[in-house]
Formats: sequence, C-alpha cells, structure tokens
Amino acid sequence: MSETIDPRVDIGHVHLKVSDIDRALGFYRDVLGFDVTQRYGDEAAFLSAGGYHHHLGLNTWESRGGSPPPPGTTGLYHVAIRYPDRATLGDALRRVRDAGIPISGATDHGVSEAIYLRDPDGNGIELYRDRPREEWPRAQDGEGVAMYNAPLDLEALLAEAIP
Repeated sequence: MSETIDPRVDIGHVHLKVSDIDRALGFYRDVLGFDVTQRYGDEAAFLSAGGYHHHLGLNTWESRGGSPPPPGTTGLYHVAIRYPDRATLGDALRRVRDAGIPISGATDHGVSEAIYLRDPDGNGIELYRDRPREEWPRAQDGEGVAMYNAPLDLEALLAEAIP
C-alpha cells in the first residue's frame, strides 16, 4: 500500500508554451486580469493574482509561431483557475463574454461550478469556484464525494458578478 501525500502539498505555478507572448498576454492579462510580475521580451512573461511571484508562466522557448498539438495526442488537458466565490467567477465570465471569447462548456459538478474555454493557443482553461466542503454531495455510504455533471446557469452566474 502506498503512503498518501502530505495534505499541505499543493500545485504551484503552471508554465504554458505559447506561440506569441503579446497575444497570450491579451488573454491572461487583459481579459482574465492577471498582473505581469516579470517579462523577458517576446520570450516569456510571468503573471500573478495578488502579488505572488507567479501563478502562470508563458513562454515561446520551444513554441514561437507554433500551432496547438493535434487532437488525439497527449499533453495538458486544461489549467484550472480557482476563483474565491460566485461573484468573482461571474466577473470572470463577464470579462470573457465581453472579449468575445467562446465558451466550450459550463458545468455544475456539485463540489464546484466550472466554465470551460480555450486560450488563444488552444490551451484548455477551466475557470471555477469550489463550493464549501460542507455543501459537497456525498456518496451513499458517506465515504468520499459524489461529483456529478449538470448544466451551469451562466445567466444566474452573471447576475451575481461583481459590478
């Protein structure tokens, strides 16, 4: 039997290969609202929420001018960006809609509410918020969670957006 990981462990920053730094910044900085903490010309940029050194790294080191990987290949499925509550998730949805970025899905998972889309390089992005643990649906035996997939009402979410 393997040992479980220490519960204090979390996943830190994510680096994404992009084809054009300015285009990627147009999405992550200008639409989603991340702050640029450091930039290396047209090769790399590091972005943060709330002053952390970086949550996202964008680079063109191996991908300048490249295209997204074709379907049916391995790689990153999506990056999930967690918002603290419905109002901030609603604001993110408003920003995405205002920018004309298509949404590929919106799902209530019971434990969370999620909006799915693609960045300009085709990377999968999930914008989501977790429900409080005490609201998570539980398995019939009381052990573990019982996640599900139900439609997420985007208009109701927008109504709760921070003005």
